[in-house]
Amino acid sequence: MKRLLTFTLLALFCFTKANAQDLNARVKVVAPKIQVTNTRIFQTLERAMRDFLNGRKWSADDIAPNERIDCNFVLNITNWDGSSSFSGELQVQSSRPVYNATYTTTLLNINDKDVDFTYTDGQTIDYTDQNFQSNLSSVMAFYAYIIVGMDYDSFGKFGGTPYFLNAQTVAINAQTSSYRGWKGFDNSNVNRYWLVENLNNKIYNNLREFIYNYHRNGLDMMADNVGKARKYISSILPVLTEVDRKRLGSYFPLAFFTAKNNELVSIFSGAAPPDKIAAMNILNAVDPANGTKYQSLSGR
Repeated sequence: MKRLLTFTLLALFCFTKANAQDLNARVKVVAPKIQVTNTRIFQTLERAMRDFLNGRKWSADDIAPNERIDCNFVLNITNWDGSSSFSGELQVQSSRPVYNATYTTTLLNINDKDVDFTYTDGQTIDYTDQNFQSNLSSVMAFYAYIIVGMDYDSFGKFGGTPYFLNAQTVAINAQTSSYRGWKGFDNSNVNRYWLVENLNNKIYNNLREFIYNYHRNGLDMMADNVGKARKYISSILPVLTEVDRKRLGSYFPLAFFTAKNNELVSIFSGAAPPDKIAAMNILNAVDPANGTKYQSLSGR
């Protein structure tokens, strides 16, 4: 009887923990520049990061297993002191399914070049929203909230606001540390500070609203009527020109186009010639960094 009770409690605990999972995070730790014979610490770090991201409740809603947010974290270790001090770059990607389609659309594709942290083999990664515990846990929590926020923004107008505010809290707490990436002057305007500042800044509400309309009234309608959905996306494309031109180099617009430039080209490659040219002109103006890709819409 005691054994049965123990099993029941264990099963209940595992069920509760599994249902608390919001992310379907795939984590990879690589260290091509580090010459070591024993790679065990990289394997345990990878497992600890995956357990941290997948074992916590990041959203306020109950998310079904099939609704968990797909994301990838690839940590490239570029420096290790052989003990507990690490430096590297973190590639963070997230996506969400398109309604009635096998296609998934990228929401986030960021390469964070300032990831320094300490970690010892077998260490439990501690985190609290109340204060700074470690840079590794803060960086992962920050991007977990950004991922959830971007997902919610794509399904509901400004639905990601609570999660962007949570990410801002992480960034504020981390400013008590000496780690790079949390302050406005770190690495120009391409850092965690400016990403979350932009996402919470009302100046970019038009871009956030565009993201909602683009996904819910555009991409999600593709399965029903491709031509109509493409026309709708064409109709809202001028909204991108409303992003303050003085802020074209800001991080949020940069992150948006990094995630979406190939998809935008693909969408308009099947449009009528006048619509292709109109889209190309707008996209060239608002995202000159990817102008070569957009130029392909001209047919030349």
